Amino acid sequence: MSLFSDRTRQMGTENAFKIGPHILAAEAAGTDVIRLNLGEPDGQPPHWVTDTVIEEIKKGNTKYCDPQGLPSLRQAIAREAGQVRGIAIHPDQVCILPGGKPSIAFTQQLYCNRGDEIIYPSPGFPIYESMAGYVGGVPVPLHLKEEEDFTFGPDQLKELITPKTKLIILNFPSNPTGGVADMAQLEALAEVILSICSPDVRVYSDEIYEHILFDNHCHASIASVPGMEKRTLIASGLSKSFAWTGGRIGYIICPSIKEAMEFKRLNINYFSCIPPYNQEGARAAIEDPRSGPWMAEMALKFQDRARKVVDQLNGIPGVSCRYPKGAFYAFPNIHGLCENLGISDVLARMPGEKKPSPASMFQMFALYIYGVAVLDRGSFGTIGAENQEFIRLSLASSLEELEAGVARLAAAGSDPEGFKNFIEKKETAAVPEGV
Repeated sequence: MSLFSDRTRQMGTENAFKIGPHILAAEAAGTDVIRLNLGEPDGQPPHWVTDTVIEEIKKGNTKYCDPQGLPSLRQAIAREAGQVRGIAIHPDQVCILPGGKPSIAFTQQLYCNRGDEIIYPSPGFPIYESMAGYVGGVPVPLHLKEEEDFTFGPDQLKELITPKTKLIILNFPSNPTGGVADMAQLEALAEVILSICSPDVRVYSDEIYEHILFDNHCHASIASVPGMEKRTLIASGLSKSFAWTGGRIGYIICPSIKEAMEFKRLNINYFSCIPPYNQEGARAAIEDPRSGPWMAEMALKFQDRARKVVDQLNGIPGVSCRYPKGAFYAFPNIHGLCENLGISDVLARMPGEKKPSPASMFQMFALYIYGVAVLDRGSFGTIGAENQEFIRLSLASSLEELEAGVARLAAAGSDPEGFKNFIEKKETAAVPEGV
């Protein structure tokens, strides 16, 4: 008998948090670290949100509440989400969750039996892949190609669908790539799903970055395509759009009330309920007319940072980076930079079969020697990701910090001798397990 269950060994993690101890170790060694690893908007939520939370706490609204979520919040979400997408949503189709992650895990638990296949974007949010094995599903990555702006078409999706397909995960705007889909693309994908898949196959549409779009791009949801509202789970929340990651307000909009009741049942088993004072703050965020302009201003700030940072990245030898269309990340290709540093030669001399990727080695070199924390391609899905050398920079820092961080990356990329010394010293972080 082993200490941990077999399924526990099938669960991955999110390296945006796992790299934290390495950041602390670098800082403990005297390195000043610029943190570009976490997708956490800088700044604070608007005051009408925080004021509401404080007032609710003062009023004593601190007890248990409906495990599905406050009716007032569910009504606000149903009304706003339905208007934007042009579909009818009943408040009882909505379930409030503590952030965006639980709906990913709950969806896989609720719909997938052992052996069922889960199609998900890669690179993509790491929890899509990390939870699939844990619930007994079979992860099927849908690889997003740089030359296609990290989106995909119906033929690519069709190739992956089999009789065992049970769940298809979409994420637009995309983390980490910033890819955005228009309605024509979603209609083409919907046509494939509606013509091939059983009515019991579900689409999990992760729309958490729906309000952060650049260059006049508009958000489109596959749930708006006729027929797809009966098959689509819309997942979103307030962590990104309202710079409120600590509030832990996420939600899922289900195709039916029956399905929402199952999410409620999981909530009861795991969390009981979400703090009612934060839910009232979320309601205020959605209903207050000042919120739209506030979110638009934040998106413009990220857009300005993206343009300047991507221009700076493209000036680094061996780096190429596309302009994101949404979310708040830059996702540069650093293959040439890794070659300039001789990382492939170092890997070839390493013993054993399990080796880190060139991008992960550069990630650690940049952190420990040059003091800038980023995430490698493997942090966003590992299956079939060999020879894909990218890093993700979060734009959720000041422009001054971002420009300084990119300057440090440029310096690291032009220091093959420093990289050689880093490896030869056998730094404990040079070949990090699982990073």
